[in-house]
Amino acid sequence: MYAIVEMAGQQFKVAKDQKVYVHRLQEEEGKKVTFDKVLLLEDGGNVTIGAPVIEGAAVEAKVVKHLKGDKVIVFKKKRRKGYRKKNGHRQYLTEIVVEGIVAKGAKKAAPAKAKAEAKPAAEPKKAEAKAAAPKKEAPTATEDLSSKTVAELRELAKAQDITGYSSMKKAELIEALSK
Repeated sequence: MYAIVEMAGQQFKVAKDQKVYVHRLQEEEGKKVTFDKVLLLEDGGNVTIGAPVIEGAAVEAKVVKHLKGDKVIVFKKKRRKGYRKKNGHRQYLTEIVVEGIVAKGAKKAAPAKAKAEAKPAAEPKKAEAKAAAPKKEAPTATEDLSSKTVAELRELAKAQDITGYSSMKKAELIEALSK
């Protein structure tokens, strides 16, 4: 049995009792961690693919230790110019051991629910603001439209939700508004 899981912004193929090095996690050494973003799950030839994640599936792991990875050298050079820069760094990593893969019945992480509940509260305010703004109605007579400037015609086209108004000339704007 194996699973493809998103951990710390990266996707890993994991199996039970496997050691994985991921970007630094906030958990302390010895603590258990649950990753609920399971993208694919294989159990004895039965493959389940999530859209985008599999509901109820999770991977349970234990944080073994925090460490730094191997040194990575970044060397930049421009030939015949005398330009050379040598730089490097060591990535902060966390070593985890996968203790088990749960196919069904896993609970969602609490921080993810808090974020999900916070987003819908903000969206109705935007919808109310859009609904409160009345749309301007364009004059129906073509004589009135010809006396207006191109900028005014574009604003009228924007209010009527006409697409491509920014690249239209004055005559095209008048024609589109008079329809």
